[in-house]
Amino acid sequence: MYKSIYIFLCLLCSINIAFAQKSIMSDANIFGHIVDTKGDHIPYMSVYIKNTTLGTVTDASGHYSFKNLPEGETVIAVQGVGYEPQEKTVIMRRDETQEINFTVKEDALNLQEVVVSAGRSKQIRTEAPIVVNTIGIKMLENTQSTVLGEGLNFCTGLRYENDCQNCGFSQIRMNGMEGNYSQILINSRPVFSGLAGVYGLELIPANMLERIEVVRGGGSVLYGSNAIAGTVNLILREPQRNSFEAGFNTSLIGASTTPDYNANFNASLVTDDYRSGMALFGNMRQREMYDANGDAFSEIAPMKNLVLGARLFHRFSSRNKLIFDFFNIREHRDGGNKQDYPKHERDIAEAVQHDMKTGALTFEQYFRTSDMLSVFASGQFLDRDSYYGANQSLSDYGNTKDKTYNVGAQYKANFSASSLIGGVEHTGSYLTDKKLGYPDYENAVIEDGKIVEIPHTENTIVSDQSLSTYGVFAQYEIKFFDKLKLSAGGRFERYEVKDRRYPFDNKSGIVFIPRATVMYDIAKILQIRAAYSRGYRAPQIFDEDLHIETSGSRKVLHENSADLKQENSSSFTLSFDFNKKLGKCNLGLLVEGFVTQLHNPFRNEIGTPDDEGTVIYTRVNATEGATVQGVNLELKAAISSKLSMNGGFTAQASRYKEAGYFNEKRFFRTPDAYGFITADWDFLKNFCLSLSGNYTGKMLVPYFGATLPEGELRAVGELRRSRPFFDAGARLQYDMRVSGEITIQWFAGVKNIFNSYQTDFDKGIDRDPAYIYGPALPRTIFIGFKIGNLL
Repeated sequence: MYKSIYIFLCLLCSINIAFAQKSIMSDANIFGHIVDTKGDHIPYMSVYIKNTTLGTVTDASGHYSFKNLPEGETVIAVQGVGYEPQEKTVIMRRDETQEINFTVKEDALNLQEVVVSAGRSKQIRTEAPIVVNTIGIKMLENTQSTVLGEGLNFCTGLRYENDCQNCGFSQIRMNGMEGNYSQILINSRPVFSGLAGVYGLELIPANMLERIEVVRGGGSVLYGSNAIAGTVNLILREPQRNSFEAGFNTSLIGASTTPDYNANFNASLVTDDYRSGMALFGNMRQREMYDANGDAFSEIAPMKNLVLGARLFHRFSSRNKLIFDFFNIREHRDGGNKQDYPKHERDIAEAVQHDMKTGALTFEQYFRTSDMLSVFASGQFLDRDSYYGANQSLSDYGNTKDKTYNVGAQYKANFSASSLIGGVEHTGSYLTDKKLGYPDYENAVIEDGKIVEIPHTENTIVSDQSLSTYGVFAQYEIKFFDKLKLSAGGRFERYEVKDRRYPFDNKSGIVFIPRATVMYDIAKILQIRAAYSRGYRAPQIFDEDLHIETSGSRKVLHENSADLKQENSSSFTLSFDFNKKLGKCNLGLLVEGFVTQLHNPFRNEIGTPDDEGTVIYTRVNATEGATVQGVNLELKAAISSKLSMNGGFTAQASRYKEAGYFNEKRFFRTPDAYGFITADWDFLKNFCLSLSGNYTGKMLVPYFGATLPEGELRAVGELRRSRPFFDAGARLQYDMRVSGEITIQWFAGVKNIFNSYQTDFDKGIDRDPAYIYGPALPRTIFIGFKIGNLL
């Protein structure tokens, strides 16, 4: 680990020394404004100098300026959400100031948005060879998504779920596959570890995100293992102007007396020459326990968390940029009951405390006209204290430390009609999980009726695993006749999984991962895309292994079989993307078919409870494989400048080829149909009404709870089929201009208006806490405000 970081820092210093330039006071300046086709000025629109790292945004009046630009030919580009990008070429001369104005056309469907996840570099979305979905700030706000997980519900093919009544362990399912088949990236770096994935979807606040980019289908060729279902790339906010925002909102879960408080802030500072900048963000949240069925046990766990972070950049010249990111998340949650009691005296207690620190350093340097070299290093350290206990027995105090890092470099070369990107990457993770010792009162030494010594049991190492991967990747894209684009790429990766408890049982492998895509513009309004890719998952510890499901009669532990082999996949996608203006309505329709073949897929074998109620879930390879296939439908409609709609629907089937537990081939907790819909209506000046809805179809849910008779039947459990749900929401917003650039935004609304929520939660100390399905929240009322330089 330290050797890799040392090599990275030496390489970064060498590049800085080689390419650092003195800031030249050329007094070659540009200023101007950006207006739409109606002549209205557009605030906060991005303006940048092409093939440099210089950029800014227009102010509240739609004006911009650059000072001391390099002399010679300069391309000025503008882009923004809802508008078509535009470029102008000018000749910059010393001691000369020029006025360059832009009139831009609307892009109601946001087809010209720039994304980075398709090929690890910037591309216009309609030119990317694979489909990239984005969830922007506006979508997160209009759906009142305060954390990452809630926002992912509003992307086609994705479904966010809560998997534990006690502690709120959650995951995101993509195209019908479990959370550990998807790779979560932070600014394109795979440092969101397995331990972070247990609760991380509820820890990442929405206000730290610029946007979320989602790529469905195999992404392992560019991002390594665990990207079989796809990738979720979290793009953090970039400092582009001097601004601030602060806000507060409160929710009443169940429309009752269960509050959920949320306060947040964002601020950014940029120097006058745009060569240095800093963005700060923070979030504080406190949620009380929600009990849905009156048994005094949590269905939604109480939690407190605090998030603080920053992003800084400096340009040594107009052709390079150094970026530093850091954030710290501290969280405490305490599910079960009797939260005011000591943990060991409670009937059920699942309490965890997280301290997560994440940092990243990236250096970008342009070569030739538009080639880009990126050198990067990122890391995450997560320290977790935990307690899992039931009925003053089956109790475990634990501590888990997880270190993950990623270092590498990539170079993208651009040619007249093609591009080539290649790079090297090393990712490592080290996880140590301990069951802590405790005072052994039963064996206390007593003399003359007094306790003179209390022995202390030893700490027990539950897991001591490291995973190390070294990858080399390349991808080539070429365009023919402005209609056909082909891309092909591959990745060689070597992985090694070590368990220091069993040094002679290490697992390693060398994997080649190919990907090929075809994109063809059948017409100006219709694109077809086809892709094939392979992927793999190493036989490592995953997020659910680090969560202990606890009840009074049952405790579930996860472990890997000693014979567990790597899992491989083959993925095929075919999509048709239709976009056309029909009268005043802009219409977009995407139809995407997908098939993923899983070879040696991981599957749990459920053991028999021992005398203390402990059940072992052993991960093994299913020898006959599995198939996940289906269709994604996505519809966007900008009916007018004031009314727009967006929706997605997935119909799919996830099946093992051989029956497993309960003699069932279907994947558990995976509905065959699910989707979402949103609508935004600016019905009056400064007023916006947003409507949203999530549909969740029927699914199979295992049950091992208290309503089953004690004995063999409870040990074996039963398989139940859930009902469908439709979770509808509404949000009303009013923007009140205070003075200058300052606006106060007031909002209120309801989530899950019709209270489409699970009604058969298990009850009492012997309940099955994993018997939970459907929407994550019951009917919930919220109200809040935001103040600042709002977009």
